[in-house]
Amino acid sequence: MSTTATWTVTGMTCGHCVNAVTEEVSQVPGVTDVEVDLATGGLTVSSEGPVDDGAVRAAVEEAGYEVSGR
Repeated sequence: MSTTATWTVTGMTCGHCVNAVTEEVSQVPGVTDVEVDLATGGLTVSSEGPVDDGAVRAAVEEAGYEVSGR
């Protein structure tokens, strides 16, 4: 069963930022698709089941940004 979850990422200012977040979050186990909206900071993650919130937050932080909400 596919699920979708959303977060808000702060600190992104350019396409490189989007690519960095996309690359890191794509590596979270179970994630099948990642969409990042630079204008809104929206991060949408599709997965085959519930994805670990902490793992997504850690991946965003690894990319150098912060999750400000879900």
